[in-house]
Amino acid sequence: MTLLLASFAPPYWLSTLIKVLVVSAVVPTTALILGMVFLFKIMSWMQSRLGPQEAGPRGTLQLLADGVKFLQKEDIAPNGADLWVFKVAPLVVLMSTLLLYVALPASMHLVVADLDVGVFFVLAISSLSVIGVLMAGWSSASKYSLMGALRAAGQLIAYELPMVLAVIGVVIQAGTMSLNGIVVAQNESAIFGWSGIGYPYILTQFLGFFIFIAAVQAELTQPPFDMPVAESEIVSGYQVEYTGFRFLIFFLAEFATAFAFAAIAAVLFLGGWAVPWLPVSSDWYYVLGPIVLFAKVMIVAFIIFWVRFTYPRFREDQLQSLAWKVLIPLALVNIVVTAVLKVVL
Repeated sequence: MTLLLASFAPPYWLSTLIKVLVVSAVVPTTALILGMVFLFKIMSWMQSRLGPQEAGPRGTLQLLADGVKFLQKEDIAPNGADLWVFKVAPLVVLMSTLLLYVALPASMHLVVADLDVGVFFVLAISSLSVIGVLMAGWSSASKYSLMGALRAAGQLIAYELPMVLAVIGVVIQAGTMSLNGIVVAQNESAIFGWSGIGYPYILTQFLGFFIFIAAVQAELTQPPFDMPVAESEIVSGYQVEYTGFRFLIFFLAEFATAFAFAAIAAVLFLGGWAVPWLPVSSDWYYVLGPIVLFAKVMIVAFIIFWVRFTYPRFREDQLQSLAWKVLIPLALVNIVVTAVLKVVL
């Protein structure tokens, strides 16, 4: 099976079509997985509730039922809205999510585009969603929407910087910006001469991992960083005027982006798709790579959603202070220490 996959070399047009179809299928699938596992099951378990039980076996089809319900709803636009911008905004947000998956490797060869600057690409693409958010808030002709969009823009811009700075330590240590190169560097290194678990960078970049996860939480506008969609203050922020499938697109983009960020964290800090006892050139990674990466993604996603279900919402001043007064200085210290140790050792 693995040899057959390894020898499969379709023409360029077919390869491109396959990659587009795979990414288009992966995005809603990952959103459904995280929504079902964490939003319905893990959260209900943490809060001592049963969670959904009726749709499908033990409620496993509840999210699918909700999706069908949204598709059946009427597509409504508010009076005074800029219709073209209003309708395109969710697609812009979803497009930024789709592009994140382009550079994410599931093995050495199972990647849409193995970029030498993969880290730069995913960090740059992750910031594009703010454009769609601003489009949605401005075009909705609602003060709540506009206020939520402005909050989101300020928050995303503030937390982009600690996210980028947190990753620089990994890039310095690995000596490459290629996501596959970072996986290989972790898999082929050893800790004090012992290669039993490789050299996952979370052991030396634990501060960078903490900063990255905090920034991811803010990028996803999830509690305790959910000021842009605070129901008790601005109803639902930039999403308040959206109904039906357009609201569903925002939901899909949020959870698919959470999966993508968890995958990026797994690649950067946990060794990605590789396991230390199997050479990275092995054909078995065509099958094993996605399984290993998925397991690590679920571990990181559990941390992300655990924080979401645990902490209350920050005030706006607390949110900005955390980014500028705590996370950014810590990230700069991490970069300096990593650079010094890289030169000395």
